[in-house]
Amino acid sequence: MSNKVLIIFAHPRFERSANNSILVKSVPEIPEITFHDLYEKYPDFNIDIEYEKKLLENHHVVIWQHPFYWYSSPPLLKQWIDLVLGFGWAYGPGGDALNGKIVLNSITSGGQRSAYSKEGHNRFTVRELLAPFEQTASLCGMIYLPPFAIHGTHRISKDELTVTAQQYRNILERLVSGDFSVEEITKYSYLNDWIASET
Repeated sequence: MSNKVLIIFAHPRFERSANNSILVKSVPEIPEITFHDLYEKYPDFNIDIEYEKKLLENHHVVIWQHPFYWYSSPPLLKQWIDLVLGFGWAYGPGGDALNGKIVLNSITSGGQRSAYSKEGHNRFTVRELLAPFEQTASLCGMIYLPPFAIHGTHRISKDELTVTAQQYRNILERLVSGDFSVEEITKYSYLNDWIASET
């Protein structure tokens, strides 16, 4: 049985992001994947909460795809979380609409991977800095997977970016097919590492 995957994309300057452009182009154009651009849909930040809830209800895997702005996400994605994941629907008494669904972050970052460590420039790992997203998922009864990440976006070569985009495509195809083990995936710090080990 295949999974329906919802990519919630949030990038306020998408037209200037070569990295995200290549990632987006790598998304398979198949019925099981819905690509949902928040800044295109809501340029005025006026989110249609009921529409967003229906989207979530109709998909089993949710991906928050965004640049890693100041160790978090662009503001529209934060507003989406604040408004859509409401009490009594996503969490709290009777709030089980998202229970058992899978969620992860797909991020791009200017910093190298080595910068995200206790000894590195940013002092914390990416997974530690994504803790608010992970806790949000936990509160909603969702299964949180390790992130997919492109690091060093200012220095990455075209060849490296092509390989990474292909990894993203492979991950999406595996998520759709259901051909993966959550227990196995969660052993890795990044989904990049998991898919590299599978090929």
